[in-house]
Amino acid sequence: MKVNSVALKEWDSTIKVLAEGRQVILLRKGGIKEETRRFELKSDSFYLYPTYEHQRPELVKEQDRHFVEQSLSGFEPNALTVKLTVYAEVAADLEIRDLEQLEKLSPYHMWSEGLAAERLRWKAKEPLHVLLLRVYTLEEPSEIEVLPEYSGCRSWIELSPPPELRPMKPVLDDEEFEALCIEIKKAI
Repeated sequence: MKVNSVALKEWDSTIKVLAEGRQVILLRKGGIKEETRRFELKSDSFYLYPTYEHQRPELVKEQDRHFVEQSLSGFEPNALTVKLTVYAEVAADLEIRDLEQLEKLSPYHMWSEGLAAERLRWKAKEPLHVLLLRVYTLEEPSEIEVLPEYSGCRSWIELSPPPELRPMKPVLDDEEFEALCIEIKKAI
């Protein structure tokens, strides 16, 4: 596997759920400061860069709220470094445009129904991207410096310098992951 220095910014709580294998999808529309004003897949593999802004317990399903609370309890707003713990490869970039498709995805993500529907309606002409991710955990976290250019509501950042390459292992085995991908594709 070729590891690169691109990172997708994501809620820390979602990264924790992905790292446990409880979720293999991300739903994306793009950040407010995106160059194109919509989400684009900049790389088919990337680190997940933890963010803390905007995540609140009421935005996720009740059974997953402890992930948000755990994440926020460890948040240091002025931290000089951040730990990267997860790397992902995109197995598919699916697009959905209607509420019926979105509702069928509900068992596969942590977002509340209200947040998911709100994201679908936001920028209504743009599809909601469903990224099916093959997730890997780094055997040892890679600690990097937090740079000013990493801030703001954008999806993608270029990590500079690139993190030191670390051994990693898949969260789900090949059979589990493939079966889940088939199940999700059939659902929508």
